[in-house]
Amino acid sequence: MKLSGNILVSVFEWAAVCVILICLTAAMNASAGSRKAQLCTGMDICIRDSTENRFVSPGDIAGYVSADYGQVTGIPVMELDLKRMETVLDSRSAILKSEAYCTKDGILHIDVTQREPVMRFQKGGQGFYADERGYVFPLKPGKASYVIVIDGNIPIETGDAGKGKAVSGKEKEWLDRMGAMVSYMNRHKVWNRSIVQIHVSDNGDLILIPREGREKFIFGKPEKIEEKFELMELYYSAVVPSGEKDRYGTVDVRYDKQIICK
Repeated sequence: MKLSGNILVSVFEWAAVCVILICLTAAMNASAGSRKAQLCTGMDICIRDSTENRFVSPGDIAGYVSADYGQVTGIPVMELDLKRMETVLDSRSAILKSEAYCTKDGILHIDVTQREPVMRFQKGGQGFYADERGYVFPLKPGKASYVIVIDGNIPIETGDAGKGKAVSGKEKEWLDRMGAMVSYMNRHKVWNRSIVQIHVSDNGDLILIPREGREKFIFGKPEKIEEKFELMELYYSAVVPSGEKDRYGTVDVRYDKQIICK
């Protein structure tokens, strides 16, 4: 039996394809076997965000992994549960998000993004931060963020001081209003620089304490924020230049279009 030229070429082409597939399969199996045998040789930890507000260090991250996940170096990389490792790290209150992955050289890489505080609260002997998402988390000894301090009758119950939590209900509503107020102050740098502390009185009114001068501003509840700051600006532009500097102990801006100085 004779094969035509076209059929003969097709047989050779099919044979070539089979050889290529066999080679690729062998290479993939070899690669998988090699990866399975690859041991984790170490960790490379990166804190992605700014060092200005550093609440966790690479040493902290390595300690969390060791304490809450377990041994990683010397373990085959295929046996590392990277998703569980991320869950372990994300449970730490100061960590917003973590990402764990391994490279061909056996290095376990962990990238961490911290929570960014926008306010610091001091409630009795307990201090904590809040981020813009309404998540509160505790202070860390020896590490601080230079944000505005709010003390006094804080209407937030944090529970276990060692853990953070996302607040809800009335707590969340109040925290959102405070966040809007602090955001306004941060956008208007004059207030960010001049107001150094906010005190929450027993009736819930806010008392703003400036860096300079003896007066304290009775701000009231965290609402009608822009209108009240405009009254404070009017106080500085109209009352103080008229020779009334340091004469008043309190400046009340709680009422519409009124500045009451005492």
